[in-house]
Amino acid sequence: MSLLVYLLLLALSGLLIGALARLALPGPDPMSIPATIGLGLAGAIVGGVVVRVLFHAAGPGILVSVVCATLILWGIRRARGQRVHPYNWRR
Repeated sequence: MSLLVYLLLLALSGLLIGALARLALPGPDPMSIPATIGLGLAGAIVGGVVVRVLFHAAGPGILVSVVCATLILWGIRRARGQRVHPYNWRR
């Protein structure tokens, strides 16, 4: 596989994981497409480390990656001072 194909597949997987994480945590996210790809890649890396440490397995899987990316997005919202409650139950 060539390097260009590898980078393209890496960007597409990051976009998919980042988009699923943004869908899992409703609310406004002023993020661009490269930021969404970065969020997805960060979630995949953190998920890979967590799975490796806890279960001694090789890959994180998409579910663990999306959960980790969602937690990263939650932390980004907290750092920005945005409301982090997924639903407006406190009015």
